[in-house]
Amino acid sequence: MFTRIPLCQFITGLCFAGGAALPLSAFADFKPLTDSTLSSVTGQAGVTIELETKLNIDRITWTDEGALSVNGFRLSGHNDTTLDNLRLTVDIAGDGEVLEHGFSEIARRAAAGQLDTSNPDVADALAKYSMGGSYGKAFNSGDMVIHLGATDYGDPTNLNDYLRAVDFELGIDSLTTSGSEGSANLFSNILLQGYVGPTDLIIRNGGTSTRTLGNGNTVSGSELQLDTHFEITNGSLNWDAADLIFIFNFAAVGIEGLQIHNRRGNDTLGHFGMASATAKLSQGTSAGSGKSGLSIHDVEFRADIDMPVFKVGGTSIGSVQFTDFAIKNTTIMVYGH
Repeated sequence: MFTRIPLCQFITGLCFAGGAALPLSAFADFKPLTDSTLSSVTGQAGVTIELETKLNIDRITWTDEGALSVNGFRLSGHNDTTLDNLRLTVDIAGDGEVLEHGFSEIARRAAAGQLDTSNPDVADALAKYSMGGSYGKAFNSGDMVIHLGATDYGDPTNLNDYLRAVDFELGIDSLTTSGSEGSANLFSNILLQGYVGPTDLIIRNGGTSTRTLGNGNTVSGSELQLDTHFEITNGSLNWDAADLIFIFNFAAVGIEGLQIHNRRGNDTLGHFGMASATAKLSQGTSAGSGKSGLSIHDVEFRADIDMPVFKVGGTSIGSVQFTDFAIKNTTIMVYGH
């Protein structure tokens, strides 16, 4: 259960606490707060934040010898409306505590008889997220669990209301690179509209433990885990001058009517028609180079991709579809040079 706190009140409380005049000796007695500690203070465990926003950034630039710029970035609801109906729940888990995760709300509704379990996705969610009378995922003591969902899911018996509760629109005017030779557009006129499904950010409290990946890289047991579902219902972009995986040059390609989902093929179960992505991030050391840096591992992306209008040089050459498009067994090590 969660306490719903207005964001302004939450921030004001933090500022007041931070500004209090305490003797230095008092800080020696400060200890991390757990959910059980918070519960004894507030009567409820965890914090809920309701969010409405629109984000605009004129330019984001990374400068090395040259510069890479993202121009005209904006994030909003459909048709440049406010991005709203967002709810964040934040918890520090106790040992074995079951907290909301993934499609656990679907499992809760199915158990209450609000959704038809003859639907394979609903039945899968009930089996996956039912935890002895609770619904979600069990976590370890000290794990921070942030779950993104909706404030209002609409009719609890309507699955489509749940899946389309949070709509978004992402726009980017252009992605450019510049240097002594001038500048060039890599991509331009990027527009993506769709829906955000359940999204989880988990900071695992692994202490100082480490583990070894299949490729020999060593990574920290304390890591950030991302698990998200989403759907792109309408997208477009111009691919002006860029290579795909350093093999295919897609310069002068235009895509219209882009859709990214998971409604076809052999791996749809449990995804409710949405594309999915998971990844883990932590400090790591490369087995090959011995360099330490940011390890991005256990990466997986699953989707069906439809491009009904695929243009080359401004002329449509037909449509392109990918079914059961999957990226898996992927590890990335990022470090400076």
